[in-house]
Amino acid sequence: MEFRLLGPIEAWTATRRLDAGPPRQRLVLAAVAADAGRLVPIETIIDRVWADDAPDRARHALYVYVARLRGALQDGGASPLVRRSGGYVLDVDPEAVDLHRFRALTEQARDPRTSDTARVAALRQALDLWRGAPLADVAGPWAERMRESWRQQRLDAAVAWAQAALRLGQGGGDGAGGGGGAGAGAVEPLIGPLTELAAEHPYAESLAAALIEALHESGHQAEALDRYTRIRRKLVDDLGTEPGAELRDLHARLLRQAGAPETPAPQPAAPVPAAAQLPLDLHSFTGRTAELDRLDAILEEAVVLATVTGTAGVGKTSLTVHWAHRVAGRFPDGQLYADLNGFGGADTVVTPAQAVRGFLDALGVPPRRVPADLAAQTALFRSLTSGRRILIVLDNARDADHARPLLPGGPGCLVVVTSRTNLAGLIAAEGAQPVPLDLLTHGEATRLLARRLGRARLDAEPSAVDEIVAACAGLPLALAIVAARAALRPHQPLADLAAELRDDLDQFDVGDTRGDVRAVFSSSYRTLSDAAARLFRLIGLHPGPDISAPAAASLLGVPVKEARTLLADLVRAHLLTEPAAGRFAAHDLLRRYAAELAAKDPAGERTAATRRLLEYYLHTAFAATTLQHPFQVRVPDPAPPSAGVVPPALADQAAASRWFAAEYPVLTAAVHAAATTGFDSLAWQIAWTLTNFFQRQGRHHDWIATQRVALAAAHRCGDRHGEAHLQRVLGRGHLALANYDDAHAALTASLELFRGLDDPVGRAATHLNLGEVHEAQGDNAAALDHAEQALALYRTTDRPSSLAYALNASAWYHIELGDPGQAVGHCRQALALQQKIDDRHGQAATLDTLAYAHHRMGAFVDAVACYRRAVALTHALADSPNEAGIGDRLGDALFDSGDLPAAQAEWRKAMKIYDELTHPAADKIRAKLAARLPQGVTG
Repeated sequence: MEFRLLGPIEAWTATRRLDAGPPRQRLVLAAVAADAGRLVPIETIIDRVWADDAPDRARHALYVYVARLRGALQDGGASPLVRRSGGYVLDVDPEAVDLHRFRALTEQARDPRTSDTARVAALRQALDLWRGAPLADVAGPWAERMRESWRQQRLDAAVAWAQAALRLGQGGGDGAGGGGGAGAGAVEPLIGPLTELAAEHPYAESLAAALIEALHESGHQAEALDRYTRIRRKLVDDLGTEPGAELRDLHARLLRQAGAPETPAPQPAAPVPAAAQLPLDLHSFTGRTAELDRLDAILEEAVVLATVTGTAGVGKTSLTVHWAHRVAGRFPDGQLYADLNGFGGADTVVTPAQAVRGFLDALGVPPRRVPADLAAQTALFRSLTSGRRILIVLDNARDADHARPLLPGGPGCLVVVTSRTNLAGLIAAEGAQPVPLDLLTHGEATRLLARRLGRARLDAEPSAVDEIVAACAGLPLALAIVAARAALRPHQPLADLAAELRDDLDQFDVGDTRGDVRAVFSSSYRTLSDAAARLFRLIGLHPGPDISAPAAASLLGVPVKEARTLLADLVRAHLLTEPAAGRFAAHDLLRRYAAELAAKDPAGERTAATRRLLEYYLHTAFAATTLQHPFQVRVPDPAPPSAGVVPPALADQAAASRWFAAEYPVLTAAVHAAATTGFDSLAWQIAWTLTNFFQRQGRHHDWIATQRVALAAAHRCGDRHGEAHLQRVLGRGHLALANYDDAHAALTASLELFRGLDDPVGRAATHLNLGEVHEAQGDNAAALDHAEQALALYRTTDRPSSLAYALNASAWYHIELGDPGQAVGHCRQALALQQKIDDRHGQAATLDTLAYAHHRMGAFVDAVACYRRAVALTHALADSPNEAGIGDRLGDALFDSGDLPAAQAEWRKAMKIYDELTHPAADKIRAKLAARLPQGVTG
């Protein structure tokens, strides 16, 4: 029997295709076939099939699908899908699955003893297994992640195939069975497949280099040079970066061979400094000589992926960071670091999308150019790292799938992934080199204590040292905490410390019964002042990955200065770290320990602390969004904060933006935490404050997910105003993603709620949004009707900014319906109102409409002038979607005025922004370029 995942999901006997059932059932088959021959736990299958949308009876549904699959796969014999303790196994030779056969062939080709002739044959056979997009007929987060990961593996295999074939075609066989001198005829067949792949991976520099080399070796020298010019232009135009060393060196070689003068590639105007994200090295690091030597050997062997694995607290991060600092000079293009927090709570795990977004920020990609979806973000990340020497540390990965989307696409970079799991998938599929980390030996543990406490103190009490080392069970984290406590009490005998550890050692499950971390944590915790101990316990209630001093102050209900002092106490006691200035975090075991302690406090105290914390985030976020968008239609102001809540004073819009950027992961986690702890009103209000941040940053999927949680919270607490506003916000999110049916449904629900609440402002704002949906669907008459209803409603209120927006919307639809003269009058009224109150967002929108009216009346000079003012305003406001839309229309005006080069330039700018936002309007501009400027480059 054969199973196929590299295309639509199929199961075959020797003679016929079996019926694998509907999409969800086929996804169950894929979930076990991806790990053929190995047990896949039931929880893992459910996660792969349903992700966060698992129904209440997911196990029952899974049993039904499995039963149907087992029947379909019997084919006259026993079904290979069998139940084992805790899960299911597809009990076949892994190579009965095309994915595993592909990996086996690529692994065979990776063997340095393989000849190039055999390598080409193996890789060609591997590539022939592909029948299209993998898992092409199913959807879901796991399927999307696998598609992206497997497509990258296919790309790597294709590049390796082409490189080996090129060596043979150039007479460069390795003498181990590989022939040489096949010449251009052997290289010509590479061009078609590589060209197709280059269209699929337009930024993959190693692929481009192979294609250029194939063109050159086949005698197409001019086309090879032209291909270089095109990819360089695309990299510069789209990513703002020059080609890497591999492509530049190849280009220089081709120019030399052609006898043409070499022209140095221009450097970007403002080079971004190399990222240096490694956390602070531990000055007292000692031991781990064998592991450090192994990592050194991996570096010398030019391996691109290593794993450091072991139990919690065993020192994976300390070892990796120490080694990374030691070799940082070998990576001149930078060092990237991300703590994925894979073993934290569900709301605090750093997703690949969040991590790659941080990497893109570190690599200098402006927020407006970051794509919305993970696949596009990882493609951009791989393009930016291609051909560069960058060290990437992925700390605390949950599993192989957690890390895979963050792997770069080509040689040059080295990735080190740490995890409590063995990451067998990365070792098997990506060829990662493992560095397992065990507990410290007695000698290593003693040397660690000596490094921190001094040899003399240890020599004075050898028996006590032996007892402490035994109690800590060789766990570096436990040893570090005990050493910190001993260092803070230099006159206390070590025997007393050992006795305290002995008094209450009980089990604390870290996956290894030799490590009793709770007792170690407890011995350190007991040394804290009452105030510091209270803060440590309450941090166990905090939902986010880290906490600031003002947030800690509100959690405690004390002044910020006092909170800073207590945080410093916890850092000194090694119960907190300060990974970034002013941000404090705890190891996930410590967070769990803190939560255990907090659970023993009176319920009323826990509830009050949680309320203060959530109110801190709500009031600060509300102030920040008001600073950034003072004229927006707002929800009612939140109730005054409780005593002890100390939101910071944000000076200006820049400070508000910085606060949102720093607290964004905490705020999204706070929405979920509030919704699950009985604070529904705070949950929906916090979510509302994030709306404009989601929009500006292009985080549309987070926008939708968070607002759905918030909407359910508002419904539970019976807040119809909240429901009305959140339905409107949800509709705007769907509109941003061109989900027009969902947008219309949400906005219609919002309108009905506002009508029932007799809220003319809410009704008017929702009418304007419904008009935007109708316009996007081409129904401008309906759009105008909504705008006129909004205009009538706003005339009954004292909201000049909103009235101006309605005038502008009405003007726009009048133009679309052939009446630009009426539109000019509306625009002038709107612009006068907006200038009077300094509404720059509104001015940009109105100038856009006024320009469009002039354009439709043939007044091109006035149109271009207004468009340019509007583009400048949106750019200054970091409003990327509107900057692109107005830039597109500026291109139209320039085209109609006869300025073709300027029109093309503006369209390309707009298309690039839309592409980075993964907005469907990009394809419309691309088609426009192709239709109006067929000789131009359309990207």
